[in-house]
Amino acid sequence: MERRSFLKKTALGASAGAIAAPAFAQSAPSINWRLASSFPKSLDTIYGAADVFSKRVSQLTGGKFNIRPFAGGEIVPALQVLDAVQAGTVEMGHSASYYYYGKDPTFAFDAAVPFGLTSRQQTAWFDQGGGRELTREFFKDYGVVNFLGGNTGTQMGGWFRKEIKDVRDLQGLKMRVGGFAGAVMQRLGLVPQQIAGGDIYPALEKGTIDAAEWIGPYDDEKLGFHKVAPFYYAPGWWEPGLQLSFYIGIKEWEKLPKTYQAAVEAASYESHVVMQAQYDARNPAALARLLKSGAKLRTFSKPIMDACYKAATETMEDVASKNAKFKRIYDPWKRFRQDQNQWDSVAEAPIQNFMITRR
Repeated sequence: MERRSFLKKTALGASAGAIAAPAFAQSAPSINWRLASSFPKSLDTIYGAADVFSKRVSQLTGGKFNIRPFAGGEIVPALQVLDAVQAGTVEMGHSASYYYYGKDPTFAFDAAVPFGLTSRQQTAWFDQGGGRELTREFFKDYGVVNFLGGNTGTQMGGWFRKEIKDVRDLQGLKMRVGGFAGAVMQRLGLVPQQIAGGDIYPALEKGTIDAAEWIGPYDDEKLGFHKVAPFYYAPGWWEPGLQLSFYIGIKEWEKLPKTYQAAVEAASYESHVVMQAQYDARNPAALARLLKSGAKLRTFSKPIMDACYKAATETMEDVASKNAKFKRIYDPWKRFRQDQNQWDSVAEAPIQNFMITRR
C-alpha cells in the first residue's frame, strides 16, 4: 500500500512538473538582443566568451532569451562598443574597459592597470573586494551596467623588431599598446598607438609601428606577429590580469525579468572562468610552436621594469590628484593590491617559484 501511495505521489509530481515547465515557458517573454564585441571571430578564446555567454543565457531561459554576438566592425567599430551600448545602438557589448581610457582613466580599473592585479586578484577584487560596487557606480554615469566577461591572465610584453636592452631603446619607438600603459610609456619616450586587434599585423608589416602587444601566445600565434617582429618580450606588466567586461544598457537591464537577470549573472561567471581556463590550457603549446617558428623569447631587464614601475606609480598618483572619480577607486584598490601581494608572498609565490626552478 505504501508502494502504491509512493507511486501515485510520484506520478502526480511528475505530471505536475510536466505541466508546470511548459506553462512557465509559455508565460516567459521572448527577447532577442544584439551584442557588439570588440574582437574578431578568428580569436576564438577572447571573442568566444561572447558565444559561451550567449549560449548559456539561452539554455538557462529555455531558449526564450537569445543574444546574438557580432564581431568588431560588424555593427560598430571595435573600439566603439561602449558608445554603442550607451547610445542604445545595441543592447549589450563585450569589450576591454581600458579601451575607453581617453574618456576617463577610471575605466582602466574595470580591465587592468600597470603593475596591477593578477587574474585571481582582479576577480577577488571585483567579486569580494568592493570592485563591483565601485565600478558600477562609475559606469552608471554612462548608462551602463558592467559584468565579468573573462580574463586573459598575465599577458606578454609584446613583439619588437629589435631587442630592448635599455630604457633608452624605448625612446621614439612606435608601439601598439592600449589603455593606461600608453600614458605610462610616454614618460619613457615611447609613442603609443591604439589599434584594434585585427589591424595590428598590417601596421607591423608596413612599418607603421615598430612593436605591438596583444595578449599571449595562443592569440598572438593566430595573428602571426612573429613573422614581422621576432623579439617576444615578457612580462606584460601593464596587464597582469586583463579582465574583459560585458556591458548592458541600464534601461535594457531593468526591463529584464528577474529570472533573465539571474541567467545573465550566471552566464557571465561561466564565461569568465572558461576564458581563463582556455588561455591557461592553450598558451604553453602555442609558445612552444612560436619558438620553433623562430620567435626569440626575451624578458624585460630589472632596470627597465624598475623604470616602468616608477613611471606607472607617478602616472597613477598624478591622475588621482586631478580626477576625483579615479581617486575614489584608486585608494581602496591600492590597499587591496598591497594586501593581496603580501598574502601571495606567503603561499602562492613560494610554491610557484619552487616548482618553476625544480628540475
